[in-house]
Amino acid sequence: MAVKTYKFNDITQLSPHFNVKEFKCKCGGSHDILISDELVDKLEKLYANLNCSKIIITSGYRCAAHDKNVGGSGTGQHTKGNAADTCCYGQDGQPISSKTVCCAAQDIGFSGIANINTSYQYTHVDVRSGSKWYGDETKGNSSVTSDFYTYFGTKKESDSMEMKGIDVSVHNGTIDWNKVKAAGIQFAILRAGYGRVATQKDGKFEENYKNAKAAGIPVGAYWYSYAVTPDEARLEAQVCLEILKGKQFEFPIFFDQEEKKTLDTGKANCSAMIRAFCEVLEKAGYWVGLYTSRSCLSTHIEDDIKTRYAIWAAEWASKLNYSGSVGIWQHSEKGSVDGISGNVDLDIGYKDYPSMIKAKGLNGYGQPNPPVPDTDDGIIVEVTIDGEKYSGKLNKA
Repeated sequence: MAVKTYKFNDITQLSPHFNVKEFKCKCGGSHDILISDELVDKLEKLYANLNCSKIIITSGYRCAAHDKNVGGSGTGQHTKGNAADTCCYGQDGQPISSKTVCCAAQDIGFSGIANINTSYQYTHVDVRSGSKWYGDETKGNSSVTSDFYTYFGTKKESDSMEMKGIDVSVHNGTIDWNKVKAAGIQFAILRAGYGRVATQKDGKFEENYKNAKAAGIPVGAYWYSYAVTPDEARLEAQVCLEILKGKQFEFPIFFDQEEKKTLDTGKANCSAMIRAFCEVLEKAGYWVGLYTSRSCLSTHIEDDIKTRYAIWAAEWASKLNYSGSVGIWQHSEKGSVDGISGNVDLDIGYKDYPSMIKAKGLNGYGQPNPPVPDTDDGIIVEVTIDGEKYSGKLNKA
């Protein structure tokens, strides 16, 4: 991809989350700015991969003089428009560890990656060609590893063991959850309800929640949607919140979109409804996602949805024929599990949602770290990295 030249005062929006002004050299001069298209593209993928609330570019393009002033060679990747030093923030407003960012950047394909300081809060990424640099600037400027997962002792999600799960509703009748647990089921997604009226709470939701928890089975929930507009989806979200109140969920809360009349409204509207529902629940502190069929993921869902939210895909087959990232696969509607009469939906979980949700303090588990004090307008931030000072205000999400 090309490296493009922008005027020093350009404010072009390069992508959904990045603007030219964020990459401006901090020397204070009025010279041009170089920015690689590939760099911006990969930063967007990093944003989605980590489910960021924001990424701050603490240092983007550097003129040769400024690069030398902050300890560089004057000819490095920053001077070519190929590099950015970043601070990534999660949905809880807290910085994401550079250890996590380095691993994600490796998966995305950045050719230059490095932790910057001992707080493991800032990460260098670049798209250099012809070589690879995986560094840790606390150890010097040499490459330290060929695999950040090994270097930081972090386990890949793809290396995790598959978890056996089920999803249930009132239609499954009375469930013996102790037998379900003994049968090897490791999680359950419970229908909380459907539609826009509180009386449409699933008739077995309270019982299933109580008894699954008592049996030691981690749970999530789903809301079956009949919405045909974003406003109706928001109403469904508000009802869902009332029913979830006071409970704790180790798995995400899913928006179940599969009604024909809903799908007939088209891709743009289906995607708008998903965003509307999920935004309401996210603001209330829930990890949210989408349940739909594998075919609908391809035909009715816009791309940002597939990377922004947890995906639970249904395809009743021996293999999931979907190349995107999926957290849960519903592979059968005619399963058999001890403790449940008749058929039951069977699922496979691929991500350690319980650990991630609890670490972020979502889904009723409380925020693990107190929030940074803020004003009515936002959080004031000031950081210094490699001699460069960044200060500004983070707008509230």
